[in-house]
Amino acid sequence: MFVIKMRTLIYYFAIFAVTLASFGIIKLYSGENSAPATAPAPTEKVLVDEMTEEDSLESSAKKMTVDVPILMYHSILRSTNTHGDYIISEAAFEKDLKFLKENGYTTIVMQDLINFVEKGTPLPEKPVVLTFDDGYSNNFLYAFPLLKKYDSKAVLSIIGYYTDLYTDTPDQNPSYSHVTWNDVKKMIDSGLVEMQNHSYNLHTTDKGRNGSKKKRGESDDAYKAMLTEDLGKLQDKFKQNTNYIPTTFTYPFGSVSNASFDIIKEMGFKASLSCESGMNKVSRDSECLYMMKRYLRTQKKSAESILK
Repeated sequence: MFVIKMRTLIYYFAIFAVTLASFGIIKLYSGENSAPATAPAPTEKVLVDEMTEEDSLESSAKKMTVDVPILMYHSILRSTNTHGDYIISEAAFEKDLKFLKENGYTTIVMQDLINFVEKGTPLPEKPVVLTFDDGYSNNFLYAFPLLKKYDSKAVLSIIGYYTDLYTDTPDQNPSYSHVTWNDVKKMIDSGLVEMQNHSYNLHTTDKGRNGSKKKRGESDDAYKAMLTEDLGKLQDKFKQNTNYIPTTFTYPFGSVSNASFDIIKEMGFKASLSCESGMNKVSRDSECLYMMKRYLRTQKKSAESILK
């Protein structure tokens, strides 16, 4: 009898609860839809998730690296006669450009690397940098037309003293002369050639100094004054003649002193090029842009043999 009464009471209580819910007086919860009393508000959870995702992306970007090979050229001559390690034929350079084009490489310049590091600007899938040291006139006479033909880009690091010399005394001999400021301006205006600083007049071993390297026994202050004056002179020459200021210092002969590192940064250079051979691992860390490695392109080492 007691059991019947209890069941009856439960039945009537259930009907009463449903009736109240229908008038909105109470709200019934199911286990599936109800949230624990201690659960954070939905807006709080979204903000936490967004911050976590953003932090994760930023962390991943900093850790991400891109392999960037840099090829180093010097002189390009038409003759197919045997040359040294620093001279290749016009036909050999064209063969390099064809190989790069046909194998999915995209030629980029130093500013592209700087933009990637500083702003996260994407790089192409297979980037490669073509660099020319010293600024020989044959770069303008023979390499430049081929760059235009294959819509390729290159980086040319000039020696300011010789550009001044051949501007003042024109002598366009492809075997030994250097580009003039007019040549430099034409190449910059093309959008295909980026100009960089190879020192004003430190591409020499005279007077006991090897390139831009610190002399034995030279004080830090004296070395800083010398390097700042020389590199700064070429920066000024660029601004006067082209209204462009180089962002990269290319070490003459690849001769390097540790004392130069802070000096070139203080001068505003965002990158530097060495003569050390190897692949560059470019990340969002700005330090990766200094002392970048380059593969010397010789008669026996084509772009294909270097990059394969």
